[in-house]
Amino acid sequence: MTFTVLDTDASMAAVLDAAPADREDLIRTMLAPAAGMFRYFPGEVDLAQMHSFSMGFPLDRELGRTREALQQLREADVWTRIHTALNQAAEVQRRALPGIEVPDIMAVLTLGDATDGYFMNEAFGLSGNGGTTGYLMLTLWPTPVNLERIEAAAVHELHHNLRYAPGGIVWDPATVTVGEHVISEGLADAFARELYGDRLGYTPFGEPHLDDDEVFEKVVSGLTVTGMQNFAAWVLGDAAASRFGATPVGLPTGAGYAVGNRLVDTYLSATDQDASQALHTPSQEIIAVALDRS
Repeated sequence: MTFTVLDTDASMAAVLDAAPADREDLIRTMLAPAAGMFRYFPGEVDLAQMHSFSMGFPLDRELGRTREALQQLREADVWTRIHTALNQAAEVQRRALPGIEVPDIMAVLTLGDATDGYFMNEAFGLSGNGGTTGYLMLTLWPTPVNLERIEAAAVHELHHNLRYAPGGIVWDPATVTVGEHVISEGLADAFARELYGDRLGYTPFGEPHLDDDEVFEKVVSGLTVTGMQNFAAWVLGDAAASRFGATPVGLPTGAGYAVGNRLVDTYLSATDQDASQALHTPSQEIIAVALDRS
């Protein structure tokens, strides 16, 4: 097991200092070691376009502001902190489930687009991707909250990586349910909270809806919906659905995360387990126990 945190500090600095015509190619070079993250996308993926689609920092404007943000990341020592957090979390997971295979993982940290209203307001300046075995990515803007909880955010994505690694839960894009996605987010948050406590462990955009029974009932009504094209609305909320071309269903941002936390916490309490012990528990089991106790 090896965790590699890509040196995007030097790479982002090179992009920002380059001539405009060279920046896209330099972004492609920066992301090339992690290109396998996008292996399930149809056709050939343009890494520069993927950077933009993932709300990465703009290449044609805001250069000074982005340089200042990059300096904030350096001063906060985020690359070292991510590496340390991943190793510590893997040890916790292996103690909970002896014999589990932790794959080699490459972590990629990149600055986001501070001019993107959805990214900054709805997503709180943080977007993560940890569902592809062997890779995880964090796109962020260095707000005080994001800098403080960088370890928790990395560990959340690590949990996704481990849940869907070979020998774990199988994620089939065509048949996977909203319930699986919701539970995976709840488990990942619960794992982050197991290590860092509730204040840092919750994904911020879901936290406001933790006690909203109307949101809970609405999300529960959609747990059996299948197909990843529906996840933006049911898990992330209407703003994300509108942003990514899906149909809104009447849910606030982060609704699925809030409901996932409630379901997972009810299950863990009922079974007297920690999140690390429930890594590979099927979502159907967690949902059934949680709803029976709700």
